[in-house]
Amino acid sequence: MQDAPLWQPDAHRLAAAHLTAFTRLAETAFDQALPDYHSLWQASCERPDRFWSLVWDYTGVIGNKGQTLLSDPEDMLRARFFPDAALNYAENMLRRHDDGLAIAFWGEDKVKREMRWQALSALVSQLQQALAGAGVQQGDRVAGFMPNMPETIAAMLAAASLGAIWTSCSPDFGVDGALDRFGQTEPVVLFCPDGYWYNGKSVEIRDKVVRLAEGLASVRKVVVVPYLDNASAFAAAVPKAVSLEAFTAPYLAGPLTFARVPFNHPLFILYSSGTTGKPKCIVHGHGGTLLQHLKEHQLHGDIHAGDRLFYFTTCGWMMWNWLASGLGTGATLLLYDGSPFAAGGRILWDYAQAYRCTHFGTSAKYIDGLRKLELEPIRHWSLTELRALFSTGSPLAPESFEWVYRAIKADLNLASISGGTDIVSCFALGCPTLPVYRGELQCRGLGMAVEIRDEHGQPVAGKKGELVCTRPFPSMPVGFWNDPQGEKYRSAYFSRFDGIWCHGDYAEITAHNGVIIYGRSDAVLNPGGVRIGTAEIYRQVEAFEEVLESLAIGQRWQDDERVVLFVRLREGYRLDEGLTQRIRDRIRQGASPRHMPARVIQVADIPRTLSGKIVELAVKNVIHGEPVNNLSALANPEALKLFENLPQLQH
Repeated sequence: MQDAPLWQPDAHRLAAAHLTAFTRLAETAFDQALPDYHSLWQASCERPDRFWSLVWDYTGVIGNKGQTLLSDPEDMLRARFFPDAALNYAENMLRRHDDGLAIAFWGEDKVKREMRWQALSALVSQLQQALAGAGVQQGDRVAGFMPNMPETIAAMLAAASLGAIWTSCSPDFGVDGALDRFGQTEPVVLFCPDGYWYNGKSVEIRDKVVRLAEGLASVRKVVVVPYLDNASAFAAAVPKAVSLEAFTAPYLAGPLTFARVPFNHPLFILYSSGTTGKPKCIVHGHGGTLLQHLKEHQLHGDIHAGDRLFYFTTCGWMMWNWLASGLGTGATLLLYDGSPFAAGGRILWDYAQAYRCTHFGTSAKYIDGLRKLELEPIRHWSLTELRALFSTGSPLAPESFEWVYRAIKADLNLASISGGTDIVSCFALGCPTLPVYRGELQCRGLGMAVEIRDEHGQPVAGKKGELVCTRPFPSMPVGFWNDPQGEKYRSAYFSRFDGIWCHGDYAEITAHNGVIIYGRSDAVLNPGGVRIGTAEIYRQVEAFEEVLESLAIGQRWQDDERVVLFVRLREGYRLDEGLTQRIRDRIRQGASPRHMPARVIQVADIPRTLSGKIVELAVKNVIHGEPVNNLSALANPEALKLFENLPQLQH
């Protein structure tokens, strides 16, 4: 990577940053000088008890911390943060009660609404009473088959306030995909909309909800939220259903009460993508989720009360939970539901300008798509208050870093972040006081003892390897649902290297103490015994205007493995010999001869999960004639047919 940074914070930003104030407090707490970010990171990993206690104090967590900060700190599986604590996530989200704007919502260009803090608290109060009236108790599951809208946030907070567990996916999931998830966690109440908007069209989901309600014997009540203004008629056609208005009508808004629960009391159940079997049901607790999100929002994202936080996400992705926690800092949430390319790709930037967005979050895929639309926000929108742009979902290509600074805004903290559903947060992310280098995530997260290990488990510097975490952190899962002995949990993260968390990312720590993610380690290619991350290939291929997206896999061939690249091209283009050679040349020059694919094949579509991630392993199974176990985890399972029995792979 080049040595000259693409961006550096100015003196004003440094002085105003949460991280600057926090570092001064940390110097006292740790009784040592902390002259730069890396020294703070090092101290936070060496003394996690002291660090996370300071995060609790700095962010003003409401609750009783207790006397013990961390038990069994040397054993990641047994370690427990704040084992004597009592708190409630929802109480910390609803600390504001004024008339300021809590949530704005755009459903494409069809629905636009706002909700003030007082109104949010009032709706949560009514929902809290209604859920209790429906018999919901601590530990019960409440599910949302919902768009990313204000009522979804309110329902989640109401469930959390009672000590119930919230779990969700988005209404574009198929019935089988939703049942694979909710069927395992057995919710007692299900929230759903009366439909939703996508790409300018209303989407009817009544039959889907009927089948879902019939397939979930645990559900006692289905609550239908108005989005297309058809909730009452919709509810009349669905078993056990009632409109949101009818559900809350018997209850007047009043003072909220919150069940103070232990630090590790379950808050969320999130789901893995489920492409190799039924999705894993990953349980996250009140305290760990709260502390980790407050740390990431304030110290890494530099979000302050009154800022306007946007993230393009659905309720089937952990970034929704991350976005929702912005309320805990007193920020306004900018919620969006629908296609990010509605209105010719202009809709999200219209929204950002209208609400003076300060923090804009999206996916690397969206940034690449915007670049190929040749739509440059810097030319068309006033983004004077935008300070940070977050990107995740897949590695952000180095060329996209440069494009963001050229086409969106020059003075911007571009924070490529990486973590996952497994930790409902990040291992590597942005930092408002550090420079941004092309192609690099700025830093390892505070309190996250991230290292890179080789195949023998030995630490390596400046080399690619497995991303691991060697010390406990609060947002480690409480466990997996229906895994009473913890066997599936241990197998998922602790079977590769004894006693340390192996995340499954192929990564490198750079000379700047930044991070490069090369893709999932289970999708790493291995031609001639050389390990290659798929992201290294995608970075080269994404530079071609003709290519919409690509997917690389390793095909077993003649007692070795050869790289096969599939490309989906923009309309009007075809893969001829000239384009094939240009792609291969670019990969050879930009990566290495080892990265160069033996075959480049055009396909009409590329399979992806319901959260939009391409699935290399499913394609690899198909080309080797092996089964793909859980088609319901895919948004477009029919695309797998395109990879069956390809003649180009027979020679």
